[in-house]
Amino acid sequence: MISVVVYSESGGTFKTTTTGNLAEAFQRGGLDTLVIDLDPQEGNLTTLFDVGEDRSDPDADNIVRHILERPKGPFEDLIKTSSEGVDVVPSHDMLGDFTSNLEQKITYEAQMEGMDKEDYPRFELLHDLLWEREELHKEYDAILIDPNARAEDLLYNAIYALRTLVAPVKPAGKGNLSLDGLEQLVTGMQNKLDIQVGLSCVVPSGVGQTNAHQQYQRKFEDTEEFATPVSIADRESMMDEMWEARGSAFKVVEERWKTHEVDGEMVSEPGHRRVPDREIDTLEDLWTLAYFIATDTFDSDIQEELTLEIEDHENVTLRPSLVEEPEVTN
Repeated sequence: MISVVVYSESGGTFKTTTTGNLAEAFQRGGLDTLVIDLDPQEGNLTTLFDVGEDRSDPDADNIVRHILERPKGPFEDLIKTSSEGVDVVPSHDMLGDFTSNLEQKITYEAQMEGMDKEDYPRFELLHDLLWEREELHKEYDAILIDPNARAEDLLYNAIYALRTLVAPVKPAGKGNLSLDGLEQLVTGMQNKLDIQVGLSCVVPSGVGQTNAHQQYQRKFEDTEEFATPVSIADRESMMDEMWEARGSAFKVVEERWKTHEVDGEMVSEPGHRRVPDREIDTLEDLWTLAYFIATDTFDSDIQEELTLEIEDHENVTLRPSLVEEPEVTN
């Protein structure tokens, strides 16, 4: 099955929107898909998919309680379904206190078992929840995690559980530095967690027409150190509209969401967006990215073509546009 952590050390790399668009592409490609939101910050995947009604309720069952083996109910009750059919385990405010709660659990259980706290398997808890207790590989074809950005217990649990990274990066100086940091991160994770961590691909995102952006894009695409199947162009309007539509870029285009002025106020609503070729091209890039991850990284079956049913517009068929078949880098 597909198991991916979408991660970048640098902020502003479209990590959350990339995760949401990948999840929706997998779902539309015929794969039962679950995405787990481990980011406690505002503006996360839970907000994007509009499934956060219990996020601030201290009494609500949530993913942290299940990771720490203190659930209030069955895991399946945590799962919400987005308007586009993607299953989501939402974020919760308790994620912000995950490490302190984990330390309490470790102190108690290590004392009860007479073991050294340093020997406690603190990074294996999410792995055990997903694959051993809940056996989610029997229910889903693809599982993605949108993690917190900091290299701490939550991130380590996510990578230990899923083992493969997709890394969105900025096509600029800071993005290049984050790429160097990513290589160090992968090596550090392998040593720290004693596992192999796969880097499926790097995704330059928000690529504009400036000379600097184009230069870095070519550098990413020409390297043999990692796969760069696509670069996502700067589509600020379309990506921003995802937050208004509470869904993927596919939904934005199909339902033609647009923010515009009505009676002196700015409102966002469907049925008003033009459908420029450049946005269709970007959706095809997103579809190509999902197809690459599914077929080249995981050897999974996914339909090759995706048809967009655009309101008051002719249907559009997307096809993957992979030029070559780069290999996963370990």
